[in-house]
Amino acid sequence: MKKSILIPTDFSENAWSALNYALKFYAGEECTFYLLNSYYFSNAHSRTFITSHFIATLKEASQRDLVALKNKIEKQNTNTAHSFEIIMSSDELSYAIKHSIEKYSIDTVVMGTKGASGIDKFFFGSNTVKTIQNIKSCPVLAVPDNMAFVAPRQIAFATDFNRPYVKAVLDKLLALINLHDAHLNVVHINVEKTLSDVQQKNVNELKEFLKDNKHSFHWMPAYSTKSEIINDFIKEMNIDMLAMFNYRHSIIENMTKEPIIKKIGYHPIIPFLIIPANN
Repeated sequence: MKKSILIPTDFSENAWSALNYALKFYAGEECTFYLLNSYYFSNAHSRTFITSHFIATLKEASQRDLVALKNKIEKQNTNTAHSFEIIMSSDELSYAIKHSIEKYSIDTVVMGTKGASGIDKFFFGSNTVKTIQNIKSCPVLAVPDNMAFVAPRQIAFATDFNRPYVKAVLDKLLALINLHDAHLNVVHINVEKTLSDVQQKNVNELKEFLKDNKHSFHWMPAYSTKSEIINDFIKEMNIDMLAMFNYRHSIIENMTKEPIIKKIGYHPIIPFLIIPANN
């Protein structure tokens, strides 16, 4: 079945890196890659009057640069299973992404972790954070700056076992894992002394669901911030990709709240797969 992959771009090096990562990640799949650029211009805090001519100029530049990008990637990428389309939008990026997901039945969004402005001081760039917060219908794969492609053979899945695992959501995770026959490392940070009955039930259900896939469970002591512990696990286990489910009060939700970002400073060192879990 042909996949539809959305690649937001601001024509930065990071966006180019994310696009190339996506092409290699989906090298064995028939895909249409949608290259999305938002030429949204915010003047909410400015008294400057924005003319229709100025907006038209932004739109023209967006189209010109998207066509150039499409031509460049078509020339470079010789995979006949891949095709490319361009999307221009005057909406703010997170809304443009949401609209594109619905209109083009997008399977996964692949984007860089910082934009042309180079904002990556604390977590991801602000556009990536907004996307993670707002997209509830498909996975988002965030690719660090200048990330050379490594086939993800070892994937870490960080989870707290607090919620039941929904088959439809786990299927999205396994579908991406199986693209490269990866081993799934389920990692839990022991913030509690023992698992509750609910957590143990969810662990058992997860084990049953994963029984036909390569996997292992890892229990980490809560010796530091969650982000530090996860990064230590990534380094010690030679993890190629980190996956998490995003639901209300999840680790991701906490990490993408501005006060938390400033305190813990999470820097992604490998691709980060975020899968919405709205159960």
